[in-house]
Amino acid sequence: MTFDFSTSLGQARFDNPIFTASGCAGSGKELAQFFPLTELGAVVTKSIMVKARSGRATPRMAETPSGMLNSIGLQGPGIDIFLENDVPWLISQGAKIVVSIAGESVDDYAVLARKMRSVSGISALEVNISCPNVENRGQVFACDPVTARAAIEAVRRNIGGELPIIAKLTPDVTDISAIAEEVVSAGADSLALINTVLGMVIDTETLRPRLAGKTGGLSGPAIRPIAVRAIYQVHARLPHVRILGMGGVTNGNDALQLILAGASAVSVGTATFGNPTAVMKVKSELQNLLVAKGFNSLHEAVGYAHRAE
Repeated sequence: MTFDFSTSLGQARFDNPIFTASGCAGSGKELAQFFPLTELGAVVTKSIMVKARSGRATPRMAETPSGMLNSIGLQGPGIDIFLENDVPWLISQGAKIVVSIAGESVDDYAVLARKMRSVSGISALEVNISCPNVENRGQVFACDPVTARAAIEAVRRNIGGELPIIAKLTPDVTDISAIAEEVVSAGADSLALINTVLGMVIDTETLRPRLAGKTGGLSGPAIRPIAVRAIYQVHARLPHVRILGMGGVTNGNDALQLILAGASAVSVGTATFGNPTAVMKVKSELQNLLVAKGFNSLHEAVGYAHRAE
């Protein structure tokens, strides 16, 4: 019997479940020199905003035990240049494309969704609501059910019903399942769990915060147990909603944990900084592990850890 490694998020189908993580591979050009992008389930682009951004002041990255902090500040060219240059290039490579968008206001999300509506060749839209809302004293959209819902509703209203929406959530909340339920009811087809965890490093030589922006997003193996927990909790609450899992995945065993917790696909991010072919390693190891454990398809393994209860 041939092993079925395919998966889906919303109505979008993918040949395999291994994606890049937004922000860790740009728009795929860096990784394309190491392997064909068609080998990936999908390329998830760096979160793009309405206007070009230069990002935060440096230093904006710091190593931590089993991970790293980043405070990049969503640097990027803005949606118009991105659609003119990056998307056509990805299409020319034959890649499956998940475009990630981010905004500072509900109107930003509406504008971005309208611009994406006429773009062909896109498989899904990741809506990164793990960023500050300038209209609400800088509170992160995904930390509040009301603002999280408003952002997703704005995207759904402007994108129409064609393109699947993947809502990307922050783990920095008391009840991530409640936020997940809210965005799904607002029109999200799938969920991306988890974004980075807010952290901070103080340099004991200078006696000052190491990052210019003081705080940053913690990623890497240190946050994997948080990702597993969040995915498990959300899958228990919303078992029929597909999840794109991420957070500290460096090998097939890490990815398998996220799948067993309830993820239908897995993004690999920080690991690619040390090994650009990490996504290919995770892909082959995960498939071999699933076959060795007697699964006939990826789908059979999704959420399997819940069945023992």
